[in-house]
Amino acid sequence: MSAKQQDYPIQALPFTDVEIADKFWKRRIDTAVNITIPYDFEKCEETGRIDNFAKAGGLMDGAHQGIYYNDSDVFKVVQGAAYALRISPNTELETYLDELIDKFAAAQEADGYLYTARSIDGDEVDERCGPERWSNLAVNHELYNVGHMYEAAAAYYEATGKRKFLEVALKNADLIDSVFGADKLRDVPGHQEIEIGLVALFRVTGETRYLRLAKFFLDERGRANGREVYGPNCQDHLPATEQREAVGHAVRAGYMYAGMTDIAALTGDARYRAAVEGLWENVAGKKLALTGGIGARHDGEAFGDDYELPNLTAYNETCAAQANILWNQRMFLLTGEAKYIDILERTLYNGFLSGIGMDGTSFFYVNPLACDGEYQFNRSAAMSRQPWYQTSCCPTNVVRLLPSLSGYVYAQRDREIFVNLYVAGEGRFRINDADALIRQETDYPWDGNIKLKVTVSKPLSFNLKLRLPGFTQNQPLPSDLYRYVKTSYEDVYLSINGVLIPYALQDGYISLELDCRSSCEILLSLPLPIRRAVAHDAVDDLRAMVALERGPLVYALESADNDSPVLDLTLDDSSPLTAEHQPDLLGGLSTIHGRALDADGTAAAFTAIPYYAWGHRGDGPMTVWLHRA
Repeated sequence: MSAKQQDYPIQALPFTDVEIADKFWKRRIDTAVNITIPYDFEKCEETGRIDNFAKAGGLMDGAHQGIYYNDSDVFKVVQGAAYALRISPNTELETYLDELIDKFAAAQEADGYLYTARSIDGDEVDERCGPERWSNLAVNHELYNVGHMYEAAAAYYEATGKRKFLEVALKNADLIDSVFGADKLRDVPGHQEIEIGLVALFRVTGETRYLRLAKFFLDERGRANGREVYGPNCQDHLPATEQREAVGHAVRAGYMYAGMTDIAALTGDARYRAAVEGLWENVAGKKLALTGGIGARHDGEAFGDDYELPNLTAYNETCAAQANILWNQRMFLLTGEAKYIDILERTLYNGFLSGIGMDGTSFFYVNPLACDGEYQFNRSAAMSRQPWYQTSCCPTNVVRLLPSLSGYVYAQRDREIFVNLYVAGEGRFRINDADALIRQETDYPWDGNIKLKVTVSKPLSFNLKLRLPGFTQNQPLPSDLYRYVKTSYEDVYLSINGVLIPYALQDGYISLELDCRSSCEILLSLPLPIRRAVAHDAVDDLRAMVALERGPLVYALESADNDSPVLDLTLDDSSPLTAEHQPDLLGGLSTIHGRALDADGTAAAFTAIPYYAWGHRGDGPMTVWLHRA
């Protein structure tokens, strides 16, 4: 590579150095680890996804089952399971994974190739796979599947120190590196993911060939070097460094933008940095649902035009929300700006979390902002939560994020410590030659009071950076895509060791120079008023509509709580609203109460719940956006 190899200037505190102990997230993480991961493996067994590896390896007879990209689902669950092992060792789970890895190794062909849809029976391959290797990359997910394998293999190696799965991944990556390149086969995957996976292998091994190959696949996009370009749905319409508008399949785009950010950071390539910053401005300013969801259109699971943000017909795939989180985390690590964490937090609490039921075994593939009980959504049946899907990328994706969520709470740049998410628990740091522990106590997002107790192994001076969420500054998003109807004048309060102090903001953070002898205590109080949000006038579908928020949470009205048809309600700007915490409702949550007008103009009491919690009490209408008066 021509550019000097470097790294992100900010490093996330490893999730193994952070313990989450709050009421909100710990329950969801425990459910993912103890229920969803075993459940996903069970479903992968039931649907033949795991048997496909055994068949490809000659361990059992039979034809390939399911879709040609099903290998990826198994790899994603393995990645989540590897993270779970790092949280809590589990001999039974580790044994199961080792047996599964034996099947992966058996399925791998002698030269490193691994793609069960072709290896089981080369004469009976789905025509979408192409007649031979690498012959239909626009569609066949041949490289996408192994990208997920690389991430899983790296995670399992880091969790256990065992190399068998890593060696399978490296052998496959070496094969692909021998096939693709500027003086070899010049082509790209139709569905991006291998780029992120190759970076994961680079980080584990230090082998620059993998980083170079990731950059090659990105550099080749939009360039007809002896091949057909695959067009906007695959983000293959322009060279990656020239793209400034988010188009096409939203999951593919999110993975690609995350990979581009990796290249910008790890190679210092300014062209890639300019591209991802421009793309982010387009998404944050014109293509982001209030919930943080991306991908407005069912057709192609794609971004729409600028300001195309429908309510009832929004797609907002769960996988796309996860990709948006991965991308925004990288953008923060690259820049140190809180605006990226603002979007990450909004997406995490709303557009992502809605995708997995509280039971851990029911899922949404699609996350619209309204449901009328009749509109039939692709990947859903009248918007009921589903136990599985034929294409089950979403149920297998959520278990990659939740067990590693603690890795998003803190970050470090030399003697600077960033507090990005307000989550009860603790994080362990090393600053110079001293150890530091930050313990958070909070009931966020229901309450805005946050206590941070810092203890150090010896006297230590460092900079503590506390993110001040955009909603406390009267800004739903770091753009003009949404705004609040009224300005809140409630103050943020900050004290150190009981002394109230003034503060200034830098890049969205309160920056505190702490001189800690043995311990110090910081109290941060964030106001959480109920806010009315409206969309930019250019969003046709949301004109004369209003939505409710409190803290990082977007709210929804669901028929289970309301007698009047929720899609017909009109909310006056002056109508009083109150919040009430209900510890026994849906795992404990705060509701919003008020009065609106029904279709006949009659005043009707209503209750709103956090958007993530809808769909747990049967089918029925729901809406985030109300008519505004």
